[in-house]
Amino acid sequence: QVKLVESGGGLVRPGGSLRLSCTASGIFLAIKTVNWYRQAPAKERELLGSITDDGITTYAGSVKGRFTISRDNAKSTVYRQMNTLKPDGTAVYYCNVYKYWGQGTQVTVSS
Repeated sequence: QVKLVESGGGLVRPGGSLRLSCTASGIFLAIKTVNWYRQAPAKERELLGSITDDGITTYAGSVKGRFTISRDNAKSTVYRQMNTLKPDGTAVYYCNVYKYWGQGTQVTVSS
């Protein structure tokens, strides 16, 4: 059974940073592309970026330069470092591999 678990969300002030984690079980994460999405209240789910099995990353324009995706295949974990967070970054953040989704982790950016 494939399971993705996100963690690391929380409350952060504008301009602050958070690092999210996505840990997989039941799947050999090292050979998979992992995607990060977010869904803000009353908005559609938005693709933020991806990391391929060989570590190539792509980012949405809205987060490029502020968010970084990395992976530790030995830990079956993909990370998302988010810097200079803005209030519009308040959302539930999800990781996705193929057809599998985690439960999401809430990030709230507020002073």
